[in-house]
Amino acid sequence: MTATTTTAAAASANSPKGTALVTGASSGIGAVYADRLARRGFDLILVARNRERLEALAAKLVRETGRKIEVLPADLMSRKDLAPVEAALRTRSDITMLVNNAGVGAAAPLLASDVDKMEEMIALNVSVLTRLTYAAVPGFVERGAGTLVNIASIVAISPETLNGVYGGSKAFVLALSQSLQHELKDKGVRVQAVLPGATATEFWGIAGVPMEHLPKEIVMTAQDMVDAALAGLDQGEQVTVPALPDLAEWEAFDTARRAMSGRLSSTAPAARYRVGADSAASLA
Repeated sequence: MTATTTTAAAASANSPKGTALVTGASSGIGAVYADRLARRGFDLILVARNRERLEALAAKLVRETGRKIEVLPADLMSRKDLAPVEAALRTRSDITMLVNNAGVGAAAPLLASDVDKMEEMIALNVSVLTRLTYAAVPGFVERGAGTLVNIASIVAISPETLNGVYGGSKAFVLALSQSLQHELKDKGVRVQAVLPGATATEFWGIAGVPMEHLPKEIVMTAQDMVDAALAGLDQGEQVTVPALPDLAEWEAFDTARRAMSGRLSSTAPAARYRVGADSAASLA
């Protein structure tokens, strides 16, 4: 599969900001990221299954921004389609940002879910995101610069909210992002995890919960969500929760987690389990 390049009549030079590769770019959050990044001066590689939508979006952005836009139609669940996306991330030095947005969700509880669909969700939300991350990050490190944006979800920290497998897959995205933030902190690579709440996209219909069934007061537009996420990136946030009113709440949560991490491993069980005392008593 080859990329299709859409250019303006007078093609612009490569952007000094480089090229952002956005997955799931044909609609919703991904399409808004494409729009906002093009307007910020990035060239783009747009990845999704729907070629027609990608080409329409690319043509619109070329007209409105003059940036160089490439479309790379791909079903990321297919290794054949995934391979050229990985290859671009591994080999192209102009790619300075990866937005790992492609994903799928579910709302049904375990007893009402199809395990094959759950496995497919894990493959896309976890395995594909991991492979694309592994393809992009070594080049970022080698060049001493690059930005990785991973779209997680509030269910990463609130797994009771929706389907547990979906929550688990997004918890993986958050954990991977936090691990990479630690691992790459001195490498010039920025890693941001974005945790949207309910967002007005096609997600809900696909997940089996029509959006009109959601309380209006909890649903954010995709435009506002992405604008908040990019503002968080500009402000240096490593984890952005667009709807959370008070950043101090996240900071307290994360500080408590980090503090507890130093007490999670020991030679002896915690005293409340009385393991040593009970063992001694049983031998008496």
